[in-house]
Amino acid sequence: MTRAETPWGPWEPAGLADVAALFSSVEVHWWVAGGYAIELAVGYSFREHGDIDVQLLRRDQRVVQEVLPTWEWWAADPPGTLRPWQAGEILPNGVHDIWCRPGPSDPWRIQFMLDEAESRDWISRRCAQVRRPIDLLGRHSAEGVPCLAPEVQLFYKASQPRPKDEEDFQAVLPALDAGQREWLAAAITQAYGARPWCEQLR
Repeated sequence: MTRAETPWGPWEPAGLADVAALFSSVEVHWWVAGGYAIELAVGYSFREHGDIDVQLLRRDQRVVQEVLPTWEWWAADPPGTLRPWQAGEILPNGVHDIWCRPGPSDPWRIQFMLDEAESRDWISRRCAQVRRPIDLLGRHSAEGVPCLAPEVQLFYKASQPRPKDEEDFQAVLPALDAGQREWLAAAITQAYGARPWCEQLR
């Protein structure tokens, strides 16, 4: 784990085992996301992480406050500001990220990302035409941790890949089967237009 500094205080990400333990009793869908989802897909660690991301459906947002009622919660209001997320408040559609920590003097520990759903389908907030059954959005790692499917995580990263996103893509590409590659190439094209990753996926 790395300790990353931000204008709103330092990040000291919770460990995967800690996140799994904190949310083991949660009955709604949740998935470890970001670079950790890629590492869980390939089965080994290959880079540092400044935070840990957990994906949650917007309709289930209040569950995390109920699981950790003593923690401090902040909503990331675009563009680039943090504000307290009050207990019981329903965040509007424009707010997608939540930061949390045990208390005001503690480093940030977990970032939650909210995404959309309709009945049994996940709907990408980047492109409403990109959908998938919620039951197929992720899987359990060998350690039993729920994580986003690698092709879904790469879809998020494909819009404007940073160096770490390129590293993630190259690391997991050999592990993607034909169906995963086909879905990812189609989703990228539909949401963002032609991207260099599509050629490698084909």
